[in-house]
Amino acid sequence: MSQKNRLGGGLIDRNQPLSFTFDGKSYSGFAGDTLASALLANGVRLMGRSFKYHRPRGVFSAGSEEPNALVELRGGARREPNSRATVAELYDGLQARSQNHFPSLTFDVLAINDRLSAFLAAGFYYKTFMWPSAFWEKVYEPAIRRAAGLGRLSTEEDPDVYDKGFRHCDLLVIGAGPSGLAAALTAGRAGADVILADEDFMPGGRLLADAGLLSDQTADSWIGKVRGELASLPNVRVMPRTTIFGMYDHGTFGAIERAADHLSEPPADKPRQILWRIYAKRALLAAGATERPIGFENNDRPGIMLAGAMRAFANRWAVTAAKDVVIFTNNDDGHRTARDLAAKGVRISALVDCRADAPASADFEVLKGAEVVDSRGRLGLKSVKVRLQGGSTREIACGALGVAGGWNPNVHLTCHKRGRPAWDAAISAFVPDPNVDPLLRAAGAAAGIFSTHGALQSGMQGAIDALADLGRRAGPIPLPTAEDAPVNVAPFWHVTGGKGRAWLDLQNDVTIKDIRLAHQEGFKSVEHVKRYTTLGMATDQGKTANIGALAIIAELEGKSLPEVGTTIFRPPYTPVTIGAFAGRSRGKEFRPRRLTPSHKWAEEQGAIFVEAGNWMRAQWFPLDGETHWRQSVDREVLAVRKSVGICDVTTLGKIDVQGADAAEFLNHIYCNGFAKLPVGKTRYGLMLREDGMAMDDGTAARLAEDHFIVTTTTANAVSVFRHMEFCRQCLWPGLDVQLISTTEAWAQFAVAGPNSRKLLQKIVDPAHDISNEAFPYMACGEITICGGLRARLFRISFSGELAYEIAVPARYGDALIRRLMDAGEEFDVVPYGTEALSVLRIEKGHAAGNELNGQSTAAMLGMGRMVSQTKDSIGRILAGRPHLIREDDYRLVGLVPVKPEDTLLSGAHLMTVGEAAIAQNDQGWVTSAAYSPHLKSSIGLAFLKSGDKRHGEVIRVVNPLGGSEFDATVSSPHFIDPEGERLRV
Repeated sequence: MSQKNRLGGGLIDRNQPLSFTFDGKSYSGFAGDTLASALLANGVRLMGRSFKYHRPRGVFSAGSEEPNALVELRGGARREPNSRATVAELYDGLQARSQNHFPSLTFDVLAINDRLSAFLAAGFYYKTFMWPSAFWEKVYEPAIRRAAGLGRLSTEEDPDVYDKGFRHCDLLVIGAGPSGLAAALTAGRAGADVILADEDFMPGGRLLADAGLLSDQTADSWIGKVRGELASLPNVRVMPRTTIFGMYDHGTFGAIERAADHLSEPPADKPRQILWRIYAKRALLAAGATERPIGFENNDRPGIMLAGAMRAFANRWAVTAAKDVVIFTNNDDGHRTARDLAAKGVRISALVDCRADAPASADFEVLKGAEVVDSRGRLGLKSVKVRLQGGSTREIACGALGVAGGWNPNVHLTCHKRGRPAWDAAISAFVPDPNVDPLLRAAGAAAGIFSTHGALQSGMQGAIDALADLGRRAGPIPLPTAEDAPVNVAPFWHVTGGKGRAWLDLQNDVTIKDIRLAHQEGFKSVEHVKRYTTLGMATDQGKTANIGALAIIAELEGKSLPEVGTTIFRPPYTPVTIGAFAGRSRGKEFRPRRLTPSHKWAEEQGAIFVEAGNWMRAQWFPLDGETHWRQSVDREVLAVRKSVGICDVTTLGKIDVQGADAAEFLNHIYCNGFAKLPVGKTRYGLMLREDGMAMDDGTAARLAEDHFIVTTTTANAVSVFRHMEFCRQCLWPGLDVQLISTTEAWAQFAVAGPNSRKLLQKIVDPAHDISNEAFPYMACGEITICGGLRARLFRISFSGELAYEIAVPARYGDALIRRLMDAGEEFDVVPYGTEALSVLRIEKGHAAGNELNGQSTAAMLGMGRMVSQTKDSIGRILAGRPHLIREDDYRLVGLVPVKPEDTLLSGAHLMTVGEAAIAQNDQGWVTSAAYSPHLKSSIGLAFLKSGDKRHGEVIRVVNPLGGSEFDATVSSPHFIDPEGERLRV
């Protein structure tokens, strides 16, 4: 297993050899290698195929900007497609496979697309797939789906764990190159809380990739000292293998830490990746710069790569792409690559510099004023064609070509909040606008400062300035002596005169001709060109392609590059695994699983549970001999109506509202009045959105002049609390009112039925009179039970019977349900679940989530009179819009099938008898339905046009999906005790 392209030196550990496979063939590398460097060391140049034309591609860069070398890593359930070989750390036993080809990497049948390129130009899908329309579903879409994508997803469940976390700091330093290290050390010595995050597994940035940047010590020595000191500072956290992928409001940054991607399997107690939300008071962008290529014919062959990447492979990983190399440059940085490679023993066949005044070299031939115009070698570069200064051409044999077109500062994060970069003519690149966001500064190459001395100084000064913003003093620190060469670059974007294709976006196969065609067809905005050609829409997000395309648009438009502008950079900066966004929220942990206080007791009774939001609620309680769920539910409903039943309603939202202005606040929140509600009373309340639509209903119980307990529906508990908190903080900040959610703090049970008072009297302490006279309907109060346990009692009913809700601290919930069931034995008490609860509420005509669907108004619910016109409240004005209160609008009604054997289903449509069942004749819909054991028939609630005037009418119930249709009688929504006499006994 010879590593024929391995050089001497480097930062790899030759004492730790590693073996790996690529496309089933075994290779060797060393600890510290990436997959890309190890493959190059073994002479592998061909690593993948492009997306559209399936052209052979090799490694192009040495970092996260890589567009070509995308591979599948690992096997089985851990297989991960589209992984960049340039950032995949090598480990022993690594399995990697190339992708996007058939049947093999070297012979790809789908490369026929390359021969058909004339028919697959920019926008071909917009033009081709429009006709004939019948072809779309049968031909076009299936073909596109088969061809789409690059790598293959595993169809097995991911065995690894992903996690999420939160971190806070005074200063977040993004990037651990020379400027980032100087900044972190400066702020760390000043005592600030610092996070230093870098996507690489080794700190140092370009100090690792370039030779001789420091003159008074080696780069390794300085990096080691800084690394050691930062590790010793308790206020500094260094996060390697961590990419800051997005900047968001208020100094919030998204970060992905690849905690175990460099291992064959994560340890059992360690997540594979962690998604961090970092809150930083200030941030310093020290993310460096990305080298840009130069466009020319066939500039995409395996072996053609960025010159800076060549230098990084040679100096850091001791690897060369070939033994004979040509460099093509428009700036002095290309000469640095040639010198470093020559010093490593690599033959520089020629250095092609498009500048006529390029510096000469005694170590290799420099072709001044020349251009590389073409290349040869289908599966790997064999030679390049050079047009000399006089116009003649020359063929130069080589195995690799390094292209140096200048450097683009990595400005992406500064644009995530709609910032626009500014053009810097001195470096022919866009740099961050310093006025975009005061929370984020740029330093080093990210700010367009390309000398090592300048990077060190700007990093240190950036940290000093950032801490000064926070009122903290930081002083300068000693820095190593470093090179301070000026930037000498000639703007040169592409070679002219060629007839073949010159590539801009190597992953999406976008060429210079595609950009010209898009412009010719009227797409002149950079955003339009991007979408029409798919430029920069791949995993590299245009890091190596965008500037070249912008330059061509500028030429075609006759404008300067800054006039053309850039596309809008959006997060993520580099791809983020979907599993990291999910974190531990998968399988049973997909969302929090919340158990009611009576859950254990309900399990003991054999309850059947159902998910209600995040809660597990008892759906019904089957008894021996009951073979169908309806038998259990009917029994529970009848028992409640006949004697007494108990239901755990802890899941209802409970919001504690306190303060001198609590009543006034609720008066604003609810459309009906609460200012004059007496202490010891409860009132039903309807909450409207700002557009006048019903948002939620519930109750508010006044325990004291300045203390209310508000209940909400289970589904809206969180949203209502957020709404109320927004109103408190933003709409009426001057009111003396405080809110806290107490949903989980109190266990609450509904005790309903004619014997409910008798049951409660057995556990309520004698000091509290709960007779009808002392504790009438809608009363509330703080009481004690069972010999002194504090509790709250509310005389409210959701079932239409005499009923109460009793609440105790959550820790006593299990004990209370057991005590209630024991005390209720003489009354044949039954527990009832959510199914019976639903039947009871439909029989009584209570609106719930199905009716409060965001489309209903107070008038539709029959609650129009609750919208007080004597006070202001949220939604009052818009609730009075003529369209929302018209007489022929939908109204809540009850429905009973004419034939008892017919079954109502939620969602069924209502039609007038004799009219066709078409959308134009739709009269309404069924919102809730259940079987009523009292009426011995299916019943339902529905919204019906002018429904309050149509009681007694026969209406058609149509279910097109189920294929059923029958007649039903319109009635009052109150099927049981419409006058409410049972509530008040």
